[in-house]
Amino acid sequence: MNKNGEIVIIEDDPDDQFLLEEVFKTLDYPNKRVYFSDGQAALDYLHLPTTVPFLVLSDINMPQLNGFQLREKLKTDADISLKCIPYLFFSTALNQQVVIEAYSISAQGFFVKPNSVNELTETIRVIIEYWTRCASPNNF
Repeated sequence: MNKNGEIVIIEDDPDDQFLLEEVFKTLDYPNKRVYFSDGQAALDYLHLPTTVPFLVLSDINMPQLNGFQLREKLKTDADISLKCIPYLFFSTALNQQVVIEAYSISAQGFFVKPNSVNELTETIRVIIEYWTRCASPNNF
């Protein structure tokens, strides 16, 4: 995990992208944010040898390659796996089966998109603070 790396956000809703960016600006974290509207574009980006993000925030329901399919591909890709990138789901799709599926493919977290900007800000703050303090094999 590269704590100074970018935050990859895979979200196909432009309004959600806008809100997330406003929250990140408010919180003033130094990490660059990189947005993708589908999982395939994010996968292509993550395959670049120079790309070592801090973490991935992924929606589930997206065109081309959904969040579950993308997580499966990343989990089985040795080159990407070595980068130790935390993969978190950030979605409105919430039911027990969806959460079970997310954790069965080794997601490091599942967060429900809050309904208010204040709750969204607090959720993002907690996520970033947690992963900033977390140790990773490639931080040594």
